[in-house]
Amino acid sequence: MTGQVRTVDGRVAGRRGQATRQKLLDCLSEMLSSSPYRDVKVIDVARKAGTSPATFYQYFPDVEGAVLEIAEQMAKESAVLTDLVSGRTWAGKAGAQSAESLVEGFLSFWRKHDAILRVIDLGAAEGDKRFNKIRMRILGSVTTSLADSVKDLQTKGRVDKDVSAAALAASLVTMLAAVASHQKGFAAWGAKQADLKPSLTLLVHLGITGRKPPK
Repeated sequence: MTGQVRTVDGRVAGRRGQATRQKLLDCLSEMLSSSPYRDVKVIDVARKAGTSPATFYQYFPDVEGAVLEIAEQMAKESAVLTDLVSGRTWAGKAGAQSAESLVEGFLSFWRKHDAILRVIDLGAAEGDKRFNKIRMRILGSVTTSLADSVKDLQTKGRVDKDVSAAALAASLVTMLAAVASHQKGFAAWGAKQADLKPSLTLLVHLGITGRKPPK
């Protein structure tokens, strides 16, 4: 946290205030992992953080405001997904590694941030532009970077020029995000968790290069 963190009324929060604010966010994050978003109340978050509702309202207008702050912090971390695509090669065994790294990156990111990502999806599905904007930030940069990779392959004659790089990249990223968000439910469909990563790696590599990854 920095000294520029402000309270609701515009005052700059001191070091102790920053620590309290972050503790409230941490407690809220923990509660979101075990309770439905709509059921979380200010008094419960404050109690878990060892403070009062009045203190909570010094830093956030309501639970939704705090949730959006958590979402913003998480969105900044999503840069790791773009890093898994930018500058990577899709040729030979290195291409297979690029596909595998991207898949693992999505699965890991969603496991780490599962609770807040579920809230973002809910808000976006309900038409809340604030949550939708954050979701677009998370997925937009990696989609653009992946589209650039497809365009590079097209200039080299390795991907059909009639393919829409943007549409292909968006489709693959949407698939990865959807599957990553349902990791825990695949067993109900008879799919083994251990098969998820290699299956996605195959699909991503096929989607980008038109070829199966070399063994």
